[in-house]
Amino acid sequence: MHVSLGVFRSKPRRRYNRPLLPRTAGSSACRRSAGSPNMSASAMIRAMRPHHWLKNGLVFVPILLNHDVFDPAALWHGVVAFIAFSLIASAIYLLNDIKDVEADRLHPTKRKRPLAAGEITTAQAYAAAPVLLLAAFSTVLLVPQPQSFMLALLAYLFLALTYLLFLKRRLLVDVLGLAAMHTLRILAGNAAAAVPISSWLLAFSMFLFLSLALVKRYAELRITADQSGLKKAGRGYQVEDIEALSQLGMASGCTCALIMALYVDSANVKQLYRHPELIWLLCPIVLYQMARIWFMARRGGMPDDPLVFMIRDWRSQLMGLVVIAIMVLATILP
Repeated sequence: MHVSLGVFRSKPRRRYNRPLLPRTAGSSACRRSAGSPNMSASAMIRAMRPHHWLKNGLVFVPILLNHDVFDPAALWHGVVAFIAFSLIASAIYLLNDIKDVEADRLHPTKRKRPLAAGEITTAQAYAAAPVLLLAAFSTVLLVPQPQSFMLALLAYLFLALTYLLFLKRRLLVDVLGLAAMHTLRILAGNAAAAVPISSWLLAFSMFLFLSLALVKRYAELRITADQSGLKKAGRGYQVEDIEALSQLGMASGCTCALIMALYVDSANVKQLYRHPELIWLLCPIVLYQMARIWFMARRGGMPDDPLVFMIRDWRSQLMGLVVIAIMVLATILP
């Protein structure tokens, strides 16, 4: 019996679409960062965090307080110091993002950073960091005291790397390190413009930046209130520490005003200002500014970096203009 083979011809297999598993932000970012050789210039610039360069304006503080704001040479050396610190800070930010990329992908806001989001790769960030550092240290040839300025840059780089690798996970030592790094910017301004170092300014800045660093930790603690999230972020703080951070930070802010009051009665003020009694008006301004920062932090309205907030906040800008006006009047009034 002849049977046609067509009868037993197999039917075409039906293709079933497999259900797609939901993508997580971390897994998609890993695939993009591992497989994309292209780099967006805008993403790299955002990874360098140019909005944080505003903090490097602290190098101009010694020039301002020494009444050298109309000296073109002093201002130029301040610009050189500003550029150098901005480049070093950007290199440190890239290294920080490389180290914390996994924790950043779990963070509600830090996961949007270019490296955590997969917009740039780890290799690209590693390649950019030494270029930025080389460009930063090449600026020492443009200042009148290159050795002192080089020493300030090396000290800042060493402290920043130590903070990145070790200090940032240690209780209270991390905020002291942040305060010291901000104070080093002022010292670098002294070295770049050849301005004498003021012990009053160093004491004031150390307590001021300690208070702001505590605000930063306080704000982060409020955002990541879940204890498991804090452990993943590698911080040395717990939820129970939030009130202690607040008390220590407000005490540091009040100490700034106390140092300012003691400074007004010093010989330095009498030499720099015709009417040193007007400098007393700076004390309530300092108290108001620090108290306002902490009130906002306790209400949950403070971003991660309070120094950048103060630079952008219009009320803080107004207080800054009032401070400058008081200093000018104390200088020029007959």
